[in-house]
Amino acid sequence: MTTHTTGGLRAAWLCVAATLLAATTARADEHRASHVLPLPAYTQECASCHMAYPPRLLPAAAWQRVMDNLSRHYGTDASIDAGTVRTLSAWLQAHAGSGKRAREQPPEDRITRAAWFQREHDEVPAATWKLPAVKTPANCAACHTQAEQGDFSERHIRLPR
Repeated sequence: MTTHTTGGLRAAWLCVAATLLAATTARADEHRASHVLPLPAYTQECASCHMAYPPRLLPAAAWQRVMDNLSRHYGTDASIDAGTVRTLSAWLQAHAGSGKRAREQPPEDRITRAAWFQREHDEVPAATWKLPAVKTPANCAACHTQAEQGDFSERHIRLPR
């Protein structure tokens, strides 16, 4: 009976170890997928005016509406040639948000108006958004020092003064 119990305990530990390994591997895969390198055309066209937001920050339908309305892109004409629109649209669709965040369409397809964004930033004082170094919630890099690399983790936050 002791052998059976020891064997059962060993099997239980192996199951725990396998589960932890699978969870760690899944997290690593998710981390790699969340840090997709942008297409050079995306950086050239979009980051010439604002940060090249990671596609995972909006659901596919929102990205499609953004790309379909470049002539009225949040008050600016951001029109680009049809071939580039097709290329960027396909890339954005392929890498768009697909988790919990993607279930809800943010108002006006604005990342900063998404419910998840509001929850993540609910502790930021209103005065912070008005600082000259910040100006707007869309200026991610003002606080997230690794935003340009798609890393918005709390360990890389520096609040401007």
